[in-house]
Amino acid sequence: MFEVEEWLHSRIGLNFRSGLGRMQQAVNLLKNPEKSYPIIHVTGTNGKGSTIAFMRELFRSHGKKVGTFTSPHIVSIHDRICLNGQPIDDVDFIRLADQIKEMEKSLLKTHDQLSFFELLTLIGLLYFREQEVDLVLLEVGIGGLLDTTNVVTGEIAVITSIGLDHQETLGDNLEVIAEQKAGIFKASKKAVIAKLAPEAQLVCQKTAETKAVELYQYGHDFSMKAGDFSSPLLDLSKVKIGLEGVYQQENAALAIETFLLFMAASNEAIDEQCIRKALEQTHWAGRLERIRPQIYLDGAHNLHALIRLVEFIKEKEREGYRPQILFGALKRKDYQGMLDYLSQQLPQVELKVTGFDYQGSLRNHDVMGYDLIPSYSDFIREFEEQICKQDLLFVTGSLYFISEVRSYLLDSQHSN
Repeated sequence: MFEVEEWLHSRIGLNFRSGLGRMQQAVNLLKNPEKSYPIIHVTGTNGKGSTIAFMRELFRSHGKKVGTFTSPHIVSIHDRICLNGQPIDDVDFIRLADQIKEMEKSLLKTHDQLSFFELLTLIGLLYFREQEVDLVLLEVGIGGLLDTTNVVTGEIAVITSIGLDHQETLGDNLEVIAEQKAGIFKASKKAVIAKLAPEAQLVCQKTAETKAVELYQYGHDFSMKAGDFSSPLLDLSKVKIGLEGVYQQENAALAIETFLLFMAASNEAIDEQCIRKALEQTHWAGRLERIRPQIYLDGAHNLHALIRLVEFIKEKEREGYRPQILFGALKRKDYQGMLDYLSQQLPQVELKVTGFDYQGSLRNHDVMGYDLIPSYSDFIREFEEQICKQDLLFVTGSLYFISEVRSYLLDSQHSN
């Protein structure tokens, strides 16, 4: 496994955004595994992982064999490629990687090397064909139109949110970013979108009209308020969901509507009790995850995600809790803007900044005017030794930071 990971990591940093020709040729050489199963294609600035998690449980509860491809990974690279929530094992991963290495020899006659993300996507597509899945929930890497995954034709395209992120790649305004996201809409198929800013919503509407896509919009065709889901397909009252945060209701609503559309298209029966149980049991690592009774992990790696985290922290303050924040990020992100936002919105909350063991993470000399923590593990250990019942710690920032802290907490838990 080490050799395969070394091979994959050697391709990190290769920037191939000039088109999908190389990836299209790769799937052709592999005899188009992506055409072996129906696909629900999911993009969005935030909320992709949570929405996929809800859908995974909804389909599983109805006896479906579900493949999921998500990124980045939180614990292991295997987490990106799962079957019914279980990561691909080493044997399958290595064997399929070897198949792709062999295929690449032919590809290199006409195209450049495949990138890290392209290689992982291909491993996932091959694995799902071998496993004869009933459907695949496929998460976009960045954007949509030019994303590696956009060689597939999704039966349903889902947009979970549109905000300013990856501007260097996608553009610096919502209309341009929306054009990229809506690039996964496929002619004469369906699309489900969240409640978006008016300018982004308009782009989605125009794209859907141009491509004859059936468009289902949150707040217009379906909604969920205070646990009550409403749609012409099904009404559900007093729904309980397993992920914390009021905003998760919108992600759950997107998942329910998409699930209902998929099942209706094949005239399959649904079970209301199975739906309720699936939503209540949904979990997603590193996304407002209560990993210890008084510690939350949340990969709020951009301003759009931070806004929702701040809403949740304020809600906890109203309930009488005393929050603290431990923040770690990558230098290439707008970390200063994120720190400024946290300070302005939560001036009464202790905010600590730390580094972590990942190339490009913040270091002491990168941040001025904030309380810097040399060791996040020492800080967390001291927090747990001294906490009162009203104390809460929110660990947030880069998903790479969250992954590292999560591994540390799980390892320390097992060693106790």
